[in-house]
Amino acid sequence: MESLTNTIQSVPLNHYILLSTIIFSIGVTGVLIRRNAIVIFMSVELMLNAVNLLLTAFSVYRGDASGQVFVFFIMALAAAEVAVGLAIIVMIYRNTNSVDINVLNRLKW
Repeated sequence: MESLTNTIQSVPLNHYILLSTIIFSIGVTGVLIRRNAIVIFMSVELMLNAVNLLLTAFSVYRGDASGQVFVFFIMALAAAEVAVGLAIIVMIYRNTNSVDINVLNRLKW
């Protein structure tokens, strides 16, 4: 465990911040631009992973495990999101034969 901490601390914190910013930006772009529900779903997961990376890096640099505890809870939330989100996407596909979110207005009353 000590070698992992030394490896993580050997990379400057700015690099983790930059990488997390890039990953989060790709996720936001995917949510805003794409119309496919599965791609949007994966983009939200990218944003959660960017936050997890940043929380882990800050946690290791500060020597405090509370950031890693938050990462655990975010991963549990992401697992629940995957289960519910994929079930919703499958039901939408069964009703509309498409995962395009523009087709979802047909589901209105």
